[in-house]
Amino acid sequence: MSDIEDDLEHMVEEGEEKAKRIDDELDMTPMVDVTFLLLIFFMITAAFALQKALEVPPVNEEQAAATQTIDDLEKDSIVIRIDEDNVYWVGSPLWTDEQKAPSVQEMRSKVREARNGEGGRMGKGPTKMLVQAHSESLYEFAIAALDAGADVQMPEVRIMMYEEGDL
Repeated sequence: MSDIEDDLEHMVEEGEEKAKRIDDELDMTPMVDVTFLLLIFFMITAAFALQKALEVPPVNEEQAAATQTIDDLEKDSIVIRIDEDNVYWVGSPLWTDEQKAPSVQEMRSKVREARNGEGGRMGKGPTKMLVQAHSESLYEFAIAALDAGADVQMPEVRIMMYEEGDL
């Protein structure tokens, strides 16, 4: 055999050995990295899914309250109605008619007056407040009404939205 054939044969043998070594030495580091990244991703998403759950006990038929109508809610509450033009109307069980309050300051004054009741002392009037906001009214007006209830230390405040013709 010639030297060229020996060299070719030797190169083929070296190439086969090198190919075997490459196959035998497959690097597992990237696969392990990807596995741990996926594991961390699924652990975090599972934890967030658990935090969003809110456990609500089922309604007990014996303790279930009857559904209240708007008239029932208004009967013993200070009512602040916000119309579509963002004008306040304040009503109290002690008054015969609603009183118009075009500004936040006037609304707060009327709520304080209704909360004081007939005796004029703080807290002697109704203890419930109902804010009725028209769907076209601005959010900030409803927040101002809720703040007025907090200012006069109203223990129970409810809010509802209404459309034209609902009330």
